[in-house]
Amino acid sequence: MAAATEQIQTNSKLRFFESRTLRRFVRHRLAITGLVMIVGIGILCVVGPWLLPHDMLDINIRDRFSPPLTDTFIMGTDEMGRDLAARLFMAGRVSLMVGIAAMILSTLIGTVIGLVAGYFGKVTGTVLMRLTDSFLCFPQIFLLLTLAAFLEPNAFMITLIIAVTSWMEVARIVSAEIRSLRERDFITAARISGASHRWIMFRELLPNTIGPIIVAATLTIAKAILLEAYVSFLGYGIQPPMPSWGNMLNNAQQFLDTAPWLAIIPGIAITAAVTSFNFIGDGLRDALDARSDAQ
Repeated sequence: MAAATEQIQTNSKLRFFESRTLRRFVRHRLAITGLVMIVGIGILCVVGPWLLPHDMLDINIRDRFSPPLTDTFIMGTDEMGRDLAARLFMAGRVSLMVGIAAMILSTLIGTVIGLVAGYFGKVTGTVLMRLTDSFLCFPQIFLLLTLAAFLEPNAFMITLIIAVTSWMEVARIVSAEIRSLRERDFITAARISGASHRWIMFRELLPNTIGPIIVAATLTIAKAILLEAYVSFLGYGIQPPMPSWGNMLNNAQQFLDTAPWLAIIPGIAITAAVTSFNFIGDGLRDALDARSDAQ
């Protein structure tokens, strides 16, 4: 009876705080700013290339190194006379796609490992958490570069590599949350009623950890975009002619003195996207923390 009452109270609490959570998020100015920025970036990356008069692969030798706002080149051209705006928007598609896909894969891996480790504990939990710790012992960027050096550098492989090297934080967060919930009365009641381990894990425990998972996933997108840019900048990531913000910076480094906009513009795009996702993650973390109402 107590377990059922606790479960009813928990569900009521979740419904009660649902509207409060949204209000707390809306009041978070940086989070709203980040949301507006990332929506704007997404719209530009999807629609932008169709609105420009030049394709990203069009080569105009006479227009090489045109500065921004020259004729029909709103962001200028690169060393081959290609429209920088068209390449920037297409690169945004690639970088955002890699970031979001890597977030989904890493969150799924981390959630499953953390859920199993936190629920079963003992030997299973210890082994899985020590595996997680062993991955954390290696600097992520070196592990990422090592894997990228031996695998084909395309968008799919880069996404997979980033996901494989980014799930550990999610696993630790989920494991800690599950350990704090598994001894609650409603879980004990579910065991007594004959519920299977799968039912308890995915229908009872997992829904109560969605908040921290969402926050971690949002921040993972920002980290994945940075990692893709870093690896592509070093030449191990997305390869030309497919553009990404990282390889645009790589191509621009030799022209910093003569055409600085080639590096400044993609650098601003990376900064804006990463900052926006971090703002959204901070806003979600504050919105999902009921204690923020008392502050």
